[in-house]
Amino acid sequence: MAANPFVYGEVVPKSAFVGRNVELARLTADLADGQKIFLISPRRYGKSSLVAHALSALARRRVLTLEITVSSFSSYVAFLEGYTRAIASLDSAPAGRSWLRDLLTGFPPEVRTDSGGGVAISFPTVRSARDAARLGAEVFALPGRIAARLKRPIVIALDEFQAITSYEESGVEDALRAAVQQQRHVGYVFAGSEPSLMEQMVSPRRPFYKAGPVVRLGKIAPDTFARFIEDRFKKSGISPEPGLGAAIVDVGGNLPYDVQRLAHETWDDASVMKKRRVTLDDVHDTLRRVLSEQDVFFEAIWQRLTLAQRAVLRAVVMERGVEILGADARTRYRLGGASSVQAALAALQRLDVIARDDDGRYAAVDSLMREWVARKTY
Repeated sequence: MAANPFVYGEVVPKSAFVGRNVELARLTADLADGQKIFLISPRRYGKSSLVAHALSALARRRVLTLEITVSSFSSYVAFLEGYTRAIASLDSAPAGRSWLRDLLTGFPPEVRTDSGGGVAISFPTVRSARDAARLGAEVFALPGRIAARLKRPIVIALDEFQAITSYEESGVEDALRAAVQQQRHVGYVFAGSEPSLMEQMVSPRRPFYKAGPVVRLGKIAPDTFARFIEDRFKKSGISPEPGLGAAIVDVGGNLPYDVQRLAHETWDDASVMKKRRVTLDDVHDTLRRVLSEQDVFFEAIWQRLTLAQRAVLRAVVMERGVEILGADARTRYRLGGASSVQAALAALQRLDVIARDDDGRYAAVDSLMREWVARKTY
């Protein structure tokens, strides 16, 4: 039996990358041309894999690339230190990185080797918000200066970019926009998985308004995804029942993460049982197993919700997110007034339990949570 051909929970390899050829070609070409791109995508749509494959394609063209996750830093200064460290890693010259001190004249960095053999950079003289603002302007100018120094184009991916709005310091977006618009030979992809916040960042009267192309990542075409699932089963030596791929895509809500997860788990179960054919019944057996394993986790989420939020979540699941504010749905699920339903919907979105779908419908973020709610709640 071959290795499991389905990958989830990490950047998928090229062999498991499906349905994003147009987006990949566009993103790669725009970044190679030095564009500043906003990539807006709900969670589980495959944003990270798309960006990773674009950066790999660019690296093969001798473009210098780096990726940094904005949300992984606890403060603005910590982000600036991490960003500087990532930029410094682009220059592998054996002479060291003393040039950083020449470029960062306002706040000379403390550069040292950490316990893992890597480079640690800090700015111990930054003590106030005003200092941080001045440092930010210098750090954000670095990529353009490094591109000129090395005479090579650079592409930078800032993932979970919406987190930059959470920093207490003011003017962060203005400072970054002012710097990047001067960097002709540096491409940027500002990627975020909180669409509402990202949409606000590219709206009028915000610094990044019309800064560059805005790419809104949609779902993969269901037929394409279904064919991919069935082809991967066949190539691994397991024959799928007709319609298996479509069933997995449907149960997984056509979300790349969830579809790959269900296909992965179904393949694992078939492999353990040494099956050469997998059926729709096998998919549902796997689904029941996985739901049982996640029962405690989903129960904890459910218990943290208010009664109103539980009722609205159940209505979203059972009605597939359609007409939740209508009188019929509110009566059927005892939801109360429209304003109360709207408040519960907003709260569930903030809690990352539901999201607005491509067609404007509400849907559970996790397809397994959706199935759990449908089967275990009343």
